[in-house]
Amino acid sequence: MNFRNKTVLITGASSGIGMALAREFASLGANIVMGARGEDKLAELAAELATKGVETVYRRTDVSSQDDCKALVEAGVEKFGGIDVCICNAGISMRALYDDVDMSVIHRLMDVNFWGTAYTVKYALPYIQKSHGSIVGVSSVAGFHGLPGRTGYSASKYAMQGLLETIRIENLKKGVHVMIAAPGFTASNVRFSALTADGSPQGASPRQEDKMMTAEEAAHRIIRGVARRKREVVMDFNGKATKFIKKFCPSLLDILFYNHMAKEPDSPFK
Repeated sequence: MNFRNKTVLITGASSGIGMALAREFASLGANIVMGARGEDKLAELAAELATKGVETVYRRTDVSSQDDCKALVEAGVEKFGGIDVCICNAGISMRALYDDVDMSVIHRLMDVNFWGTAYTVKYALPYIQKSHGSIVGVSSVAGFHGLPGRTGYSASKYAMQGLLETIRIENLKKGVHVMIAAPGFTASNVRFSALTADGSPQGASPRQEDKMMTAEEAAHRIIRGVARRKREVVMDFNGKATKFIKKFCPSLLDILFYNHMAKEPDSPFK
């Protein structure tokens, strides 16, 4: 995987998969452009990478802001002259029944997960076209089949995947690689900040961390997928089984998903 002197832009880089991506791409010789709301954490990561001789640029970025996304891309281009890989990783989740959820929560999920991708790719695309580079959307099994209790999350991931698949088709003759990455349940901060029905943070994960894929493993598989210019990387058994069962018996998948999510501790299903 030769990324030496390539420029990689990562949103949501201050924690979890985003931070792991920044570290591994840096270890492979890439220049790193980092965006996230946690500017202090970005500064710490930039300082850490600088001790290893890695050049970085970072900006506080709320991906729901079009101006912030544009400024992040411009900062990377100004520093390094272009963008070779654009990874839309920033995201938030939710956990509530649609019956109960405040619609502002759905708007927030769409603003971050869908519009954050749309804005970032919009401004990075001319540079990706020039470099024949890669665009990556970090999605989920929820983008392949509706995940009960996560209506806004599924909707936003479906929308993100539809956007990126269409961009792939539009750029068939321009050498642009577009990849959807679906890590499955990963030990990262996204679940702790998941929104409840009223928009407040969940604060604790209902799932066991020690049985999940690590952020570092998810990042490694994403990077390997970029190197191989894969269309899609589905990383766990649940994701692969979801795609298989949906193809042949989607009604069975509805039942399996319902039963699985109903077994969560403090499940919103009564």
